[in-house]
Amino acid sequence: MIKFLDLHKINARFESQFQEKFKQFLNSGYYILGNEVTAFENNYAKYCGTKHCIGVSNGLDALILIFKAYIELGILQEEDEVIVPSNTYIASILAIKHSRLKPILVEPNIDTYNISVDEIEKHITAKTKAILAVHLYGQLADMENIQRYANKYQLLVIEDAAQAHGAMNKDDIKAGNLGTVAAFSFYPSKNLGALGDAGAVTTNDESLAKTIIKLRNYGTSSKYKNDVVGYNSRLDEIQAMILNIKLNLLDADNQKRCAVANRYISGIKNKKIKLPFYDQSKNHVFHLFVVLVDDRESFVNYLKDNNIETLIHYPIPPHKQKALNDLLSLKLPLTEYIHDAIVSLPISPVMSDSQVNKVIQIINLY
Repeated sequence: MIKFLDLHKINARFESQFQEKFKQFLNSGYYILGNEVTAFENNYAKYCGTKHCIGVSNGLDALILIFKAYIELGILQEEDEVIVPSNTYIASILAIKHSRLKPILVEPNIDTYNISVDEIEKHITAKTKAILAVHLYGQLADMENIQRYANKYQLLVIEDAAQAHGAMNKDDIKAGNLGTVAAFSFYPSKNLGALGDAGAVTTNDESLAKTIIKLRNYGTSSKYKNDVVGYNSRLDEIQAMILNIKLNLLDADNQKRCAVANRYISGIKNKKIKLPFYDQSKNHVFHLFVVLVDDRESFVNYLKDNNIETLIHYPIPPHKQKALNDLLSLKLPLTEYIHDAIVSLPISPVMSDSQVNKVIQIINLY
């Protein structure tokens, strides 16, 4: 069986380093917001090119804390509108809802699956205060044009960079440093994955960073001094330790993912399969390799019968989810088509050439 993602094999490469650092962690006697979290925050801020990185418990919390910090600072108010792609993972929208802001769903570009910049301006109103730019599947959203609209209408640009660790624009500026602030998830399957839940916020905004640092830790500015109504959303010391080790291989792993993607793009010739857009730039790190197939169920079963595992990211669009019943009346035909037809093929930095060859061969025979 060719696994969709062999997490054990990915993490086995670091096992001896994990064990060594874990012994140091145990012996330190300091288990919350210690040296490993500080080291990772410094390392990841440097990696992204930002002044600040704040480690938090997961990617959803990273987004929520961003919105809550802007509300705390008086920059956003409840019921302000936030533009967000309609085909994103539901977490992007949940963060807006949890913050009592209003998500405005905008259809994607069919080639990149990212928000269509041509559609953004149609949805801007007097209540629009921010654009949540999601770098879906590992490909940067069109930040240049998003920023153009943001400048025109004085909007915040918040990056949901949960799937785009290390992606860069044409000026080699990385995801996490392309908007006002960015949220990252380090869920185990991500390009930079922890061994559990973990997340971070990156920004160059000093006051925003200070507010998020308070909010993640009960709203405290110092021990037992609570300045704001905060949360318990701290990056775990063990997960920071894991991320510090794995960060050293992130760029090399991204290159391997792109190499697999190039093999797929050049090798898959089946006209029934619509391949993803890729311009060979550094703006895509292929967290996922997503194709469109009109007869998805038949295709997925065919690959399964040939011992190739696939996943669907995501089978139900957010506006069709019961949890978001206030959005059920929306008509988003392109989003609905994408969610009915997408299939994610196996891709990882530990796939062998023979595995890639088999996936290509089997798909071409479909």
